[in-house]
Amino acid sequence: MKALHIYVGARARQHIASHGLFPQHVRVVPAAAGGPKGLILNHLDQQLFGDWLPQGGHAVHLVGASIGAWRMATAAMPQAEQAFKDLASGYIQQHFEPEPGRKMPTPGKVSQGFIDTLRGFFGTEVNAMLQHPQYQLHILTSRGKQVLRRGTPARTAMGFTGLALSNAVTRKAVGLFLERTMFSTSGESLPVPLNDLPTGRVELTPTNFIPAMLASCSIPFMLNPVDDIPGAPRGSHWDGGIVDYHFHWHYSAMKEGLVLYPHFQRQVVPGWLDKALKWRHSASPWLDNVIVLAPNPEWVATLPGGKLPDRKDFTRMNFADRTQAWTQAVAEAQRLREDWESWLARSCPIDELKVL
Repeated sequence: MKALHIYVGARARQHIASHGLFPQHVRVVPAAAGGPKGLILNHLDQQLFGDWLPQGGHAVHLVGASIGAWRMATAAMPQAEQAFKDLASGYIQQHFEPEPGRKMPTPGKVSQGFIDTLRGFFGTEVNAMLQHPQYQLHILTSRGKQVLRRGTPARTAMGFTGLALSNAVTRKAVGLFLERTMFSTSGESLPVPLNDLPTGRVELTPTNFIPAMLASCSIPFMLNPVDDIPGAPRGSHWDGGIVDYHFHWHYSAMKEGLVLYPHFQRQVVPGWLDKALKWRHSASPWLDNVIVLAPNPEWVATLPGGKLPDRKDFTRMNFADRTQAWTQAVAEAQRLREDWESWLARSCPIDELKVL
């Protein structure tokens, strides 16, 4: 049984059949929100960003929200392979002790703890990351509009209730409550058109890197929003995955190149509130030039608990059991890297590709 499944759109399949797949063919790499699920891609990330993609020597756009933003920023660090090992270890070991009398820590405590984690992890490497000779980094947040412009508890509850109800009718309603905000390093612009929802663009700098990263990971009600990020319009910013959970973008409009998507599942779900809306989980023509690398569901069933690590593990497992289960899952995910390297070494056989 293979651990890795490779799903492709029609144009991507035709490209691989004619040319194979080489690093220089890849223009964009998205990285989904999804919390601990992203840990399962750690060994694959080590290979892609530490060895394979650098061989292309061309500009590659790395796009991420939430843990995906953390992963893509890690890819731009010096010694990326070791940095991904450190990311997995640090994420697995994170623990925020609740205040006395509480079962869960307050959002303020989690936010401050995460600020400390980000500063400790990225340290003095930020300048080098933002000037990476190959990678253009794009970190996504969701900036509040109207009632969500300021993240007080009452306004947050009211705004996200309205957003959930409106989004169930049409995804375009997201733009009434939130603006997709993309913090990007200077240089070549993202080659994907973003005209589906209101989108703001801000230069990513050493001054706003940590606030943007924190905001991209700030899940409503679990962390506080980040207010007034330097360089961005005033307002509260939340988790980028609310607007762009898996980045179901119009990639097929790119003039050239493919999208390589290391993902924890086959489905590319548009927004966080679309998780329960199964009719929005299908592939669309926008993904025609996309290659998704995802774990085989049958292999996932062999992992601890028969599933990927997920955020619910924080409450249903104690610290020792959770860290043991997640550590084992990450160790076994070496299989994803091995299957990917084997497919490349065998000249990318198209009979092993699956329809996205």
